[in-house]
Amino acid sequence: MHWNQETIQELEILAGLDLTTTMTGIKVHKDAEPTMIATIERLHGKRLMTQSDGGYLTDLGREAAEHIQSAMTILSTASFLPQIE
Repeated sequence: MHWNQETIQELEILAGLDLTTTMTGIKVHKDAEPTMIATIERLHGKRLMTQSDGGYLTDLGREAAEHIQSAMTILSTASFLPQIE
């Protein structure tokens, strides 16, 4: 699967969210970078965020963020695992 720049931007947002609480959201102001505004709007369109300017993660968004963050943890620590032959 080839990831385009939009997918990478979405992954970066989801990877950077604090999942220790459901009370933390995102607010993207109208003067934010256009790419940030567009990324959050796409996440909302995919039903991962509650509002088009951010809001909170939906249940699906939280699940996606958990998987992404787990994958990032695995990938960042994989060099410490024994080699498979």
